[in-house]
Amino acid sequence: MNVLLVYPRYPDTFWSFRHALKFVSRKAAFPPLGLLTVASLLPAHWNKRLVDLNVRALREKDLEGVDYVFLSAMLVQQESLEEVVDLCRKRKIPIVAGGPLFMVMEQEEFEGIDHLVLGEAEVTLPMFLRDLEEGKPKKRYDSRERPDLTLTPLPSWDLISFKDYATMPIQYSRGCPFNCDFCDIIVMNGRIPRTKSEEQMLRELDALYVRGWRGTVFIVDDNFIGNKHKVKKLLPRVIQWNRERRYPFNFITEASINLADDDELLDLMARANFSQVFLGIETPHEGSLAECNKLQNAERDLVASVKKIQNAGIEVMGGFIVGFDSDPPNIFERQIEFISKSGVVTAMVGVLQAVPGTRLYQRLKEQGRLLMNPTGNHTDGILNFIPKMDMESLINGYRRIIDTIYSPKNYYERVLTFLKEYRPSGKRRHFNFRDFKAFLKSLVILGLLEEGRRHYWGLLTRAFLKYRRAFPEAVASAIYGYHFRKVLRAQARERISH
Repeated sequence: MNVLLVYPRYPDTFWSFRHALKFVSRKAAFPPLGLLTVASLLPAHWNKRLVDLNVRALREKDLEGVDYVFLSAMLVQQESLEEVVDLCRKRKIPIVAGGPLFMVMEQEEFEGIDHLVLGEAEVTLPMFLRDLEEGKPKKRYDSRERPDLTLTPLPSWDLISFKDYATMPIQYSRGCPFNCDFCDIIVMNGRIPRTKSEEQMLRELDALYVRGWRGTVFIVDDNFIGNKHKVKKLLPRVIQWNRERRYPFNFITEASINLADDDELLDLMARANFSQVFLGIETPHEGSLAECNKLQNAERDLVASVKKIQNAGIEVMGGFIVGFDSDPPNIFERQIEFISKSGVVTAMVGVLQAVPGTRLYQRLKEQGRLLMNPTGNHTDGILNFIPKMDMESLINGYRRIIDTIYSPKNYYERVLTFLKEYRPSGKRRHFNFRDFKAFLKSLVILGLLEEGRRHYWGLLTRAFLKYRRAFPEAVASAIYGYHFRKVLRAQARERISH
């Protein structure tokens, strides 16, 4: 059996990092971990190839002799996915599809898909393979069963070239113990976090290390600290593994704000060489936190929580939302003030989107307020429901946040606010040759050509004189800011043109 696994292209979005990638001579931020894991679940004797459209285009010859095309996609990749589907239909190649996009959309929206394998692949893919072997594969496979992750195989890293990517992803757990009503994580992966074993995780790190990877590893969990007890048992093993190899990896992950409440866990993550963590901060308004059931964020000093994590040597990236029914008229100024004061450099601010399957989606549907399916692009400012706030006021307020926090002056000042609180570990990766080339490119592009060059030079000067240990983070932040401005301004122009 000859199969081709295809990962659709991401549009130019906040998390694509496309404009930052050129500084490090990489083609994509991350490889498709889901498809690489699916490849390992397929029969070993099958001939398997993978094409990531974020790395290169799908060519006609890629489809020659292919028996099945396997697809996985996020919501934001839908346009590229439809192009792949059309190409396969013209060649009459059957398609097997799964992943987040297909789990939240209605089946009739994917007429070109021959077989939908939904749920978690460890459960549903074997069902499809059995029926395929018997010559009677069905249209749809689904299950709510939550598989034991200790049975999940290593990803098929041999299907990609590490040189194409800036970061390598691995997964430790699935599921989140919290119940935010706008979030589809619990719909897909449940509320009881399931984890891999400690030995599995060390094998995953070994697999990357022996193939030559050095640099950032993204632990892509829904909430890495969802099961704190198990994480605290894992991290000492990771600390030892990293130390014995002279710290080849630094880690980034996603977690919840209650990380700030656990000094032991913070210390373990810092010692394991975690450099960044993404937190869903959402909003400084208590009424909106209560509305969306984000109780873990409520009744706390959110700025102090962020600064505590950054004091531990872990940079906080934050997600923020406007458009809640409970948002007051001054929410936009409050978001700007919070982001600036907390020093969250990578601040993804979006308008609330109602995703199918979530409690928010169901509530808005019952109220007759839904307008369309979400785009999956959290920063495009496109509403898929009728808000309580005047729609024009909401969109204009959202744009005011973006224009303010990503103006060169405000952005570079926020980087300095972060550096004041940041206490980097001595184990942080130092500049390698790739980083040095990125730095040189930034000197030309950001220091000579871009409009905020005066603020760029001010950042570098102060970082070198006052925060020298965090100089790599200062340079990286400047480069990320360039990407964010490019993307957000392009999205603003696109909305105006429409």
